[in-house]
Amino acid sequence: MFTGIVAGMGRIEFLGSEEVVRMVLDFGIVSTDGLVTGASVSVEGVCLTVVEINESLVSFDIIPETLLLTTLGEKSVGNWVNLERALKFGDEIGGHLLSGHIMGTGEIILKDKGKDMIDLLIDCPNDMMHFIQEKGFIAVDGVSLTVGFIEDSGFALHLIPETLRLTSLGAKNLGDNVNIEIDSMTQTIVNTVERLMEGQ
Repeated sequence: MFTGIVAGMGRIEFLGSEEVVRMVLDFGIVSTDGLVTGASVSVEGVCLTVVEINESLVSFDIIPETLLLTTLGEKSVGNWVNLERALKFGDEIGGHLLSGHIMGTGEIILKDKGKDMIDLLIDCPNDMMHFIQEKGFIAVDGVSLTVGFIEDSGFALHLIPETLRLTSLGAKNLGDNVNIEIDSMTQTIVNTVERLMEGQ
């Protein structure tokens, strides 16, 4: 489990070309203390399993389905990705509970830069939009955020300076895709209400 409170960014140092892609990340400022093989790490919001650790270099294997359904299949060597270590018992939950199981991707269709903040408008597939509520929470590239407002086919985000400093979201451009995770509790509530209404 994760919280969407990103610890920092890692840089992609290597990407393999086999069917199962080996990705090697330099964790940079993100601590690897206590990290072991088999541990879970959120990479751009995607839950991946550590397969090798060499000081600050951490390796993951990514299967074709993950590459197809998330933005990890679009990454290149040199790209920066959001990192969060798995939640430990007793840790503070500053964001909201996440599994790292991406529901789908959305496209940035508007980017408005202010003096200290950035507003993004994300075009989102219809099958996800009915789970998204104004002022509700959502995870975008693994970052726990509050939805600003909702339009017919998308939602807005308002990014504060700390989010821009610690995550990759500020460097995103128009046309870039982002990973979206709707928390399981929201999905369960919405699906249950819909089934009850259909039953009436």
